[in-house]
Parts: sequence; structure tokens; C-alpha cells
Amino acid sequence: MAKKNYDQLSKDIVKYIGGEENVISLFHCATRLRFKVKDETGVDKKRLEQLKGVITVINSGGQMQVVIGNDVADVYEAIFANTGLKPENKENDNKRQEKKNLLNTFMETISGIFAPVLGAMSGAGMLKALLILCTTCGLLTADMGTYRILYAAADGVFTFIPMFLAITAARKFKANEFVSLGIAAALVYPDMTAAFSAGEALSFLKIPVVLVSYTSSVIPIVISIYVLSKLEKGLKKVVPSVCKTFLTPMLSLMIMVPATYLVIGPISDTAGKLLASGYTALVGFNPMIAGGILGLIWPAAVMFGLHWGFVPIVMNNIAEYGRDTLFVITGPNNMAQAGATLGVFLKTKNKEIKELAGPAALSAVLAGITEPAIYGVTLRFKRPFFIGAVFSGIAGAIVAVAGTGAPTLLGTSILTLPGYIGVGFAGFLIACAIAYFGSAIVTYLFGYSDDMLPNDNEEEQENKTEKIVEKDVEIKAPVNGKAIALSEVKDEVFAGGALGKGAAIIPEDGRICAPCDGVVSLVYPTGHAIGIQSENGAELLIHIGMDTVTLEGKCFDIKVKQGQEIKAGELLIEADLEGIQSAGLDITTPIVVTNIDDYVDITAKNMGNIKAGDRLLYCISK
Repeated sequence: MAKKNYDQLSKDIVKYIGGEENVISLFHCATRLRFKVKDETGVDKKRLEQLKGVITVINSGGQMQVVIGNDVADVYEAIFANTGLKPENKENDNKRQEKKNLLNTFMETISGIFAPVLGAMSGAGMLKALLILCTTCGLLTADMGTYRILYAAADGVFTFIPMFLAITAARKFKANEFVSLGIAAALVYPDMTAAFSAGEALSFLKIPVVLVSYTSSVIPIVISIYVLSKLEKGLKKVVPSVCKTFLTPMLSLMIMVPATYLVIGPISDTAGKLLASGYTALVGFNPMIAGGILGLIWPAAVMFGLHWGFVPIVMNNIAEYGRDTLFVITGPNNMAQAGATLGVFLKTKNKEIKELAGPAALSAVLAGITEPAIYGVTLRFKRPFFIGAVFSGIAGAIVAVAGTGAPTLLGTSILTLPGYIGVGFAGFLIACAIAYFGSAIVTYLFGYSDDMLPNDNEEEQENKTEKIVEKDVEIKAPVNGKAIALSEVKDEVFAGGALGKGAAIIPEDGRICAPCDGVVSLVYPTGHAIGIQSENGAELLIHIGMDTVTLEGKCFDIKVKQGQEIKAGELLIEADLEGIQSAGLDITTPIVVTNIDDYVDITAKNMGNIKAGDRLLYCISK
């Protein structure tokens, strides 16, 4: 089967996310492109959601999450292949302080650390499930070489997970990746793990060391790398440049490895045990109620991407008890959403809905990936989503009462069911069956009908109405100066008309005013450009100077905000022209009409010396 081409989709996604200049960082998880942007108001969420290949767009956890589905990795690669964005783009919060609440900061940090290694953990978990099935069926035994090699491949990821997290945490906290890896290696060093297993009493500079097991741990290494990031900043200020290359890493290892063994490790290990015992006590107090509540709220947690916050608890449960029950309790939610989506698939006669619901239901039940089902089908029609949530709660209660657990991180699907073999396995199978078939049947009978679909004629008429340009439009000069043809601008993008038709002005002063009545459709946070929707339908872009985005807001004083209604002549932005020129940048300011397909012709008027308010462009509507 030929590989799908995502070139145009990747370009459109970056375009509507606000352009390359609006992207601070980008990574992806199993189904979502996770953008961190400079200005959320610069994201055209509506147009993003209308792109074929995009399921939905969510602003959650401090990220713009573009939900793609199973093909997210291919779209991710296409973005880097077709735009100027680079995989190694680093976040730069120091240049642009953002106000974020504690929850957003926590979720962004957790997802940034765990999402990149999710693929390896999921693959290793699936392999463990396969080995459990093989030993249960008698195809392999634990002493066979084949089993031992494959088990090493599966268990190695979880045993040495501190080393994986050291890399992702270093990228998140902007610490040296290889020094971070060195710290993790010291924590799982064979001599130290042997000392723990033997119960040896060790000391460092006569200070007793409380040895704990760091294999399969997650909290100690994350905290250590965070502290390392702060230490490195301090060292860079005091270590001479001539020996910074080797002295900073040496001091970092000398300080951080003992500090982790003496302080960070024991404290975080204790915190992890308290976390694990607290969760266990909560479920043990009344497993039916606890499991029911967890199962019921889990679809909402997945919907907003909040399920990432539970990953450290799951990994800690596995490290502490050798098994996890949290993701097992919430696992049947995958089956519930798959069943609800199947109910829609069976009930609908609409070809488009069938084409969407069929693959989404299959993805959820076979791979445990529910975002296409949730965003593309169940949440779209609401009732199937809530039916799935109810059955997820019922199944969660059953699983909690059965006491089912898994020895590894697993996403619940048909293929991973062998991974749950053990205590409570029968109860888990019953819960999954109830979630799947119950959601499918109830959705088919009561949860969906094609009457829920919007009327196509009404929708088409609405779309046509939105695109109507009421009449010819006159655009006035936004600033005093010398008007020139757009082709004379020393920038091939503007000069070639790639962004639209119009003219440019070499300004005499920095007062950029509204060229027409309308609404501010976009304000770049750097202040170098502004978008305007005229009251008659023209979409305008005023770009103050060339490459002025590099000034990062210096020399620009924004006077309006996005969504604000404006009148012709109203002050939009004050620009420091001398400051722009002293930075070696061109102050030529293009004024372009971007929705050129709505006009028969766009003519530039009054070239040469021009005053703000004089007629600059005339747009003849179709």
C-alpha cells in the first residue's frame, strides 16, 4: 500500500497554528501533535479543525494539541520536511514570560517528559504481553534462550527507564543530555544495585547512604535532572570559559550523583511509596466506588490530555509492587468508546460517518487508541460519549473489585489482553466485554440517529454566506510615507504576491493606523504585523518592516487587541523606526489583501508620497 502524502496537510497545520514564528516547540504522542506556541490568539483553531486529516484541536495543558490519530508520526515528520521547523527546536520561556496556572505547568512538564518514550514503553509492554501468552500456552519456558533474549528486550526498557527519562527530562529542563544520562547510569550501575540487593551499609564522606532501588524508578531521576539544570546555570557563571567544556560536566557529576544518593533519591523514594500506598489505600477502602469513579471520569481525562498526569503513579506502582492497577481499572474505557463508536457505525446510513467511525472503532479495540473515536465520533454526537463513559465506570468498578493488575505499562486492546493474565483476569475480561458490547448496543438503540447530523443544505448556505464579499472595498494608507509597488519590496515572498496583492509604504513615522473599518483578526505578540477583517469582507495584513519578527517585540507598542472593532484612522501600533533601522532592518511596510480569490482585481492607487487616510488600494468584488 502506498504511503499517504501529508505534505499539504503539514504545511496547512503550521500555517493555521500561527506560522513557524509562532511555534516554540513541537513533539507528538500516540495521536496528537503537541505545539507550544508564543501566542494562542494567533492560532486559527476553526480552520485547523476543518483540515482533512485533523480530528480536532484542544488547548490544554499549556499546549495546542492537534489530534491526528494513528498517522501522527508521519504528519510530524512531514512538518519538519516541508517547513522551517526543526526537531531540535528548544523552548525559550525566558524571552517571553507566560502566565500559566500550576495544572498547565504540571501537565506540560509530565507530557514533555513521558510522551517521547511512550512508544518504547508501549512496544515493550506489548512484547511482555506476548511472552506471557507464549508461556501460558506452553510455547516458551522461562529458561529457554529465546524467552530470555526477548524478555531482555521487553524488560530492559522498564528496568533502565531512568536512562530514558534522563534524556527527555534534560530536554525539558534544558540540562546537558549526556551528563543527565551519566547520572542515570550511576543510579542503575551494577555495583550499586548489587550493594542494595545485598543490604550493604555504605557511606559517602562518612555520611551514611540510604540505598534504594533505582531500577524502574521514575521520580528520583526527574527531580535530579531538574536540580542539575539549575546547577549547570550556576556553574556556567563561575567556571572559566577556558575549562568550561570539561570542568562543568565533571563538577555536575561530582555534585549531582552523591546528592541524588544522599538526599534526592531517598526523599523521592519515600514520596513515591507514600503515593503508591495512598492510591492502594483509596482503592482498598471501597474498590467498587473508587473503580467506578475512575472509570467514569477517565474519558474526560483522555479528552483533555490529563491522563498524562497519572503516568508517574503507574510507573511508580510497577516499581513498588511489581504490578499496576490504575491503568487496568481505566483500561476498559478503550473498549467502551470503541463499542459506542461501533454502535454509531452500525446505525448510521451516512457514508462519511461510516468511513470515519469504522476505522476509529477498529483503532480503539485493536490498538487501544481512542482519540479518533472520541473526537471524531462519540464526542461529536455527545450521547455516545456519555454512554461510553457510563459503561467505562461500570467496567472500572468490576475490575477494581476483581483486583486485576498488570506487570507493565499496557494500553487495553484485544492484542494486549494476554498481558493481564493472572489475578482477576476473568473479571477483567468480563468488564471489557460489558464495556464494549453494552456501549455498542445502547448507542445503537438510544444513542445515535442520522437526525443528529447537520442539514447539508443549511450548512452549505451558511458557508456560502460567510464567503460573500458585500461590495467593492477601498483601503486607505495606514501611515504617512512613500507608496511603492509591492513588486519593489526587497522580500521575494511579498514581491511575488505569495501572501496576497497590495502595495507597500516606506513610512515617515511610526504611527500605524487602521486602513478601514473592521475587526482586528490577528495581532502578532511581537507587534511586527497585524491582521484586519474589513467590514466589507477584505482580509488585510500589515507587515511593519522586513524580518522585524527577530526583534521579538522591541520597537513595537501594540495599541489594540484581537477581536477589537476598529474605525479607519484609529491607531493600531506605534513603531520605533529608528530602532528598527539601527538593528539593520528594512522599514518598508507591505499592506496586502490576502483573500484575493474574492476579488476580480485589486488595484494600487496614489503611488509616491502619501498621507495616512489617502486611498491606497481598491478591491473590485466578483
